[in-house]
Amino acid sequence: MSSVIHAAAVYLLFWVSLRIAGRRTLSQMTNFDLILLLFISESAQTSMMGSDNSLTNTMLVIATLIGINVSTSLIQRRWPALGRYFDGLPLVIVADGRPFFDRMTMARVDEAAVLAAARNGPGLERMDQIRYAVLERNGGISIIPKENSERSNPSGPSSI
Repeated sequence: MSSVIHAAAVYLLFWVSLRIAGRRTLSQMTNFDLILLLFISESAQTSMMGSDNSLTNTMLVIATLIGINVSTSLIQRRWPALGRYFDGLPLVIVADGRPFFDRMTMARVDEAAVLAAARNGPGLERMDQIRYAVLERNGGISIIPKENSERSNPSGPSSI
């Protein structure tokens, strides 16, 4: 029974930590972030398993973690309003080419990340070509271009 309690406590700790860390934490992992994640997972494994490394205890811990994960998804399906507490809501960070710096600072997103998403997605080059930039629940940035945005040279198309 202690393994179930430990697994649930570690799950809750990770969930709270990742909510505090923000959406962009896992979507833009660096080498250091990966190393840190590996060390944290090893520490969590030791905490959940204790000195009992039996197959039964391992299966119990895994079943507990999967059960908690499935339960949260079922709760979100049953009560969609609770989804914002579990996963958050999409956040508009740019509207009509104007960045909302307070929201971007809170989400730890800079203009360079928005412009990179604009280049990778619809191929936009400038902030004024963006109608909306939305920080999604999974940490990605969706770009909605303005209807008549020029994707090439701002002075007009070049002749060949």
